Amino acid sequence: MRSALPPALASSIRKEAGAFFRGARGSHDWDHTERVLRLALRIGRKEKADLGVLTLAALLHDIGRGEEDRSNGKVCHGRSGAVLAEGILRQHGLDPATVRAVVHCVRTHRYRGRAKPRTLEARILFDADKLDSIGAVGVGRAFLFAGEVGARLHDQAIDVAKTKPYTREDTAYREFLVKLRRVRDRLTTREGRRIAAGRHRFMVAFFDRLKRETEGLL
Repeated sequence: MRSALPPALASSIRKEAGAFFRGARGSHDWDHTERVLRLALRIGRKEKADLGVLTLAALLHDIGRGEEDRSNGKVCHGRSGAVLAEGILRQHGLDPATVRAVVHCVRTHRYRGRAKPRTLEARILFDADKLDSIGAVGVGRAFLFAGEVGARLHDQAIDVAKTKPYTREDTAYREFLVKLRRVRDRLTTREGRRIAAGRHRFMVAFFDRLKRETEGLL
């Protein structure tokens, strides 16, 4: 396990990455990046990963998100973010092996992405990012995103096959059905799966409660 980055380098990368989030939507803002960083380092210490690579990857993993949001999901922020991250890292004089390692992490961190995380650090970033999409934080983010795209509060009779993302029907519950309830089983590290267990239970209980409240049963 390699130690953390030199403070000056970490501070500089953090500042450059943060600039991509000016005016960002609340569901994918800089707060999300900070939470993913904390989770990634927590898991990384348990899994004995390269914490320097993890720090860089976590700070840079969503810098392409703004482009994806502006395209209503047509642009993959993993791919666009990887290109941006490579440029930033090269400008800072990072060695080629580190650049490749971080770029791979960024490119493969998406749940819906085709590229799969192959390295330990990439798998940890994937897990950390997904953990922030479930549990209490995940529920909050799902509703934030639904509000950002003008979706309804809830539709318990939703037919996912007849809905599209970034529309009025892209509710938090739709996101739960499409993605969030499956996240726990997609995690790749032992520590990630351990953390996911409690978050998953809370989230399932929340959406069950939401369903009963909207039916007037509670």
